[in-house]
Amino acid sequence: MHPSAHHIDEIRARFPSLSVEDDGRQRIYLDNPAGTQVPVHVIERMTDYFGHANANLGGYFPTSERSEEVVDEAHAAMADFLNAASAEEIVFGQNMTTLTFHVSRSIGRLFSPGDEIIVTRMDHDANIAPWLMLAEDLDLTIRWLDIDTETFELDLEKFEALLSSKTRLLAVGYASNLIGTINDVKRLTALAKSAGALVYVDAVQYAPHGLIDVQDIGCDFLVCSPYKFYGPHLGVLWGRAELLNALTAYKVRAASDVLPEKFETGTLSHESLAGLLGTMDYLAWYGNDGSTSRRQALQAAYDVMRDYENDLAWRLIEGLGAIPSVKIQGIADHNRLMRRVPTVSITSEARTPREMAEHLAAHNIFVWDGHSYALELVRALGLADKGGVLRIGIAHYNTVAEIDRTVKVLDDFLR
Repeated sequence: MHPSAHHIDEIRARFPSLSVEDDGRQRIYLDNPAGTQVPVHVIERMTDYFGHANANLGGYFPTSERSEEVVDEAHAAMADFLNAASAEEIVFGQNMTTLTFHVSRSIGRLFSPGDEIIVTRMDHDANIAPWLMLAEDLDLTIRWLDIDTETFELDLEKFEALLSSKTRLLAVGYASNLIGTINDVKRLTALAKSAGALVYVDAVQYAPHGLIDVQDIGCDFLVCSPYKFYGPHLGVLWGRAELLNALTAYKVRAASDVLPEKFETGTLSHESLAGLLGTMDYLAWYGNDGSTSRRQALQAAYDVMRDYENDLAWRLIEGLGAIPSVKIQGIADHNRLMRRVPTVSITSEARTPREMAEHLAAHNIFVWDGHSYALELVRALGLADKGGVLRIGIAHYNTVAEIDRTVKVLDDFLR
């Protein structure tokens, strides 16, 4: 079945949490950029793991052998998801932030005092703070790539001016977690590579909305978080095998020197890896158009997901834009809709982001307010002392009725 043939009710039925009510009121989940709900496939896989395979690796007994199968299958699944050259390029960890702090220390051993790292004003702090701290530790220089607050995009001309013979690394986000802008990471990577720099891409916010191809991008490292795309709380790092092999891993002496184990410190969350396989099961079901490979099924799923989410995003943008006191902090032009993910942030002259979030919560509509860890971006937009933004994040299980309800509740409140 092609995913376009799946009715929204059929999709929502796969997510048990979507049917939960509070005092008879339906929940509207628009907190998705901070973490999505999970389909029943994830719950079943995790339950099955605990019931039949719960053990550490390296044993000669059934539970340990089954755990090894789960871990190996999860590496292979994420290699398909990211189009990695091999499963050994996939490193699992607690979350993107922890993985980035960890591997940035290994990368730093390649640098010398005076070398330069470029970070952007648009990124989540998890792709800024580790590099700021590395620069402080090693006497490196940080260069900042600014955002154009009129277009809500990075300035590529300024980026070219920042590059020099001293540039060693570019840290850049694929999509903004606050304003939704999709960055041209392929072009940014090509420019950085031409200067001899490494490229570290934060794809946490892009992964729920677009299929990633690390080989096409040409970057050296890319990180994402399955709990943002219908999976368990988990982090994933992809790195080029030759680079990961060359880097020194910060690990205990008894740990393997072989990829990917050398960077997977301690015991992994095996139950989460089982749950991740459930995510892949769900996406393959959603995108099942008769494809023979998992990658093809994933591409089919994301093609339909993107079209549906963009329709909802435009409906939300139009609805919010019709409220007199509201300003959309991000791309609001229909012709540029493909330049953003369906994460829509607003401010209002009538109420603070917190007041709006609290009012929506009182109507069982789940959203976030504040800076969402995009500290530099909130400062660049002049909102750091104004409570940041109200962030509304769409997923493919949301409905037209939910969007309309959210706009009406906000409209009534702000008028």
